[in-house]
Amino acid sequence: MQIEIILNGKKVALDVKNNEYLADSLRTYGVFSVRKGCDTTCCGLCTVWIEEKPVLSCAVLSIRANGKNITTMEGLQKEAEEFAQVLVSEGSEQCGFCSPGFIMTVLAMKRELKNPTEEEIVHYLTGNLCRCTGYLGQLRAIKKYLGVA
Repeated sequence: MQIEIILNGKKVALDVKNNEYLADSLRTYGVFSVRKGCDTTCCGLCTVWIEEKPVLSCAVLSIRANGKNITTMEGLQKEAEEFAQVLVSEGSEQCGFCSPGFIMTVLAMKRELKNPTEEEIVHYLTGNLCRCTGYLGQLRAIKKYLGVA
């Protein structure tokens, strides 16, 4: 079946199967920042925004996205690069496999929370897993990026 979405500001038609998940549909379309790493909806690698809210695209049937605004890291390149520079300056970049989903979550947090506490930051990031780090460097970078360090 065919669905239409607004992908990063552009109207797009996707051919999807009835039981296909949005993460798979987006990757088939060539959106390679959307990754899958767990198949259990607990790693955050597949995070995209639907109607400006972060969601795990591996848990959303593509048909449910019909007619909706979908934002991926490709649609937020300037903001993503700004945060990535802070990650690098704080020495908290790692292998990069989890970075797209992690960055999408941090950018959503910046829009949603004003002057978050460390507790609120950690809570917001629950579900974003990184296999390379102990998260302290990333937390430091997030606080700096949000201006709450």
